[in-house]
Amino acid sequence: MDTSTTQILRYTAFTTDPSGGNPAGVVLDAAGLDDDAMLAIAADVGYSETAFVTARDERRRRFAVRYFSPLAEVAFCGHATVATAVALAERLGTGPLVFDTPAGEVPVDTEADAGEAMRATLTSVPTSTRPADAVELDSTLAALGWHREDLDPALPPRVAFGGVHHLVLAAATRDRLADLDYDFDALAAVMRRAGWATLQLVWREGPDLFHARDPFPVGGVVEDPATGAAAAAFGGYLRDLGLTPQPTVVTVRQGEDMGRPSALTVAVDPDDARVRVSGHAVPLPG
Repeated sequence: MDTSTTQILRYTAFTTDPSGGNPAGVVLDAAGLDDDAMLAIAADVGYSETAFVTARDERRRRFAVRYFSPLAEVAFCGHATVATAVALAERLGTGPLVFDTPAGEVPVDTEADAGEAMRATLTSVPTSTRPADAVELDSTLAALGWHREDLDPALPPRVAFGGVHHLVLAAATRDRLADLDYDFDALAAVMRRAGWATLQLVWREGPDLFHARDPFPVGGVVEDPATGAAAAAFGGYLRDLGLTPQPTVVTVRQGEDMGRPSALTVAVDPDDARVRVSGHAVPLPG
């Protein structure tokens, strides 16, 4: 299929600075593209994800969206959702949108912050968690070159879901989180067996401030500088651990160790299985 005339937009999400955040490709008219064409475009773009709007109802502001990494389709991607929502809002006006994704229905609110870039807030599908078992934990730690002593005992390892699955591991120190040099192939194999999209490696600076790093070898990417799907899953993780007994807003700082700082705002309600993740997005030059 000839994709030479396909318009590919490039945005970076969870930042107001083009040099920060997580870049995403956005194709707003992908109705004529088949799976192979979308995968080829995502591989050529080379970002961790490219979003494709495959069907649209502008009157109802409802859109079907699919996501591809350079290696495979992914059921849901948060940063590409934010990027796509901002791209649509710039063209259609701000307000609510609904994305029909392979993971389920994802409402997205868009607004223009005074003096800042446009902001989007996605509402995840219902989140859930389960404890990580010993085999998957030990194989992951081996691939990371980490030990159980490197983990924060107050934040136990869990597999968290917010559209796709992530293993949440909390480092005991900021230095442990900063020193990330893992076995790419070994970790990719562990993650493929388990069906995880990324690892959500976190360090707790305070009750409402966390730092995160997200290896993404199954997508052909060493690390994601901002991972909205993992942030949604992490919100569910905090809720399930009882760390949000009342409606709570948490900031996740990501990408700083990569030189692409990102800020993700995560709103958790203990009575709601869905989590709201918000951030800005801006077009990339050129």
